[in-house]
Amino acid sequence: MKIGVIGGGQLGRMLALAGTPLGMNFAFLDPAPDACAQALGEHIRADYGDQDHLRQLADEVDLVTFEFESVPAETVAFLSQFVPVYPSAEALRIARDRWFEKSMFKDLGIPTPDFADIQSQADLDAAVAAIGLPAVMKTRTLGYDGKGQKVMRKPEDVLGAFAELGSVPCLLEGFVPFTGEVSLVAVRARDGETRFYPLVHNRHDSGVLALSIASTDHPLQALAEDYVGRVLTKLDYVGVLAFEFFEVDGGLKANEIAPRVHNSGHWTIEGAECSQFENHLRAVAGLPLGSTAKIGESAMLNFLGSVPPVAQVIAIDDCRLHHYGKAFKAGRKVGHATLRCVDRATLDKQIAAVEALIAKG
Repeated sequence: MKIGVIGGGQLGRMLALAGTPLGMNFAFLDPAPDACAQALGEHIRADYGDQDHLRQLADEVDLVTFEFESVPAETVAFLSQFVPVYPSAEALRIARDRWFEKSMFKDLGIPTPDFADIQSQADLDAAVAAIGLPAVMKTRTLGYDGKGQKVMRKPEDVLGAFAELGSVPCLLEGFVPFTGEVSLVAVRARDGETRFYPLVHNRHDSGVLALSIASTDHPLQALAEDYVGRVLTKLDYVGVLAFEFFEVDGGLKANEIAPRVHNSGHWTIEGAECSQFENHLRAVAGLPLGSTAKIGESAMLNFLGSVPPVAQVIAIDDCRLHHYGKAFKAGRKVGHATLRCVDRATLDKQIAAVEALIAKG
């Protein structure tokens, strides 16, 4: 089976690493000349809206998926005329637009922060008056890893903020006094079978995920599964989906979904019976889903800008290095480490060891 992937970054690369043992081959459509997934398959260098090259991809593969939600929904809709594409264009359309996304959560009875659609500075002024400060304004599309966002804590922060984010459609969200950030990675098969990984505790630095720790018997696991299940059913979703939540007053409030394999699920490569990457491929290919059970205690730490010396990383007990083969650049995700230990005390020590390497720069 040959799988087409829209996007050739590290998520595409890890999909191919998971799919190769299953006898799968890969083709990546990505405009970047140095797309890091190209070492794992054919690289079709083209823009995501290039219909001639999209047709080429469709003619070469058995099905198509995508590695990130910056892909236009129109691209997926076009490809769907010629080859199966999972997740669907409709799922992507909703997940990549924060207004559509939050509106869906509200319709499904999933708690969210207060929010408002912002099309102008006047809209922003009115929304701030209604929702209050502090608040955060985000572009409706394309913002991720802290990009396309502005936190407003005082009235002066509101002045000119719409223009500051490019005068594009935005969403204003009331600030949530959360006690923690968690995410749930789920996978849904073509026939509707659904499996969930354990809730993950996340820590962000400057809006970018720094650390994820897989939980054990989290008291909000069932509630998170309920909320995620509602979304998966609503979208008739196929593949892996990640749902990020805020922990608030003993419950959960929705932050956002990602219609793809997700950074907070990287721990599953070594820490689960079947990784999120293999399970995504199983789902889209119509194969039986794998177990999402956790093996031991697991965590993931991102490497931003550079990867510490390989020998020093792998010298840490129970540590596995994943180098993306990307050029080093400040703030760029260029690799990660996964840890799998027998108990939480050991895991905490190993996390500290990796963080010490990261701190050295």
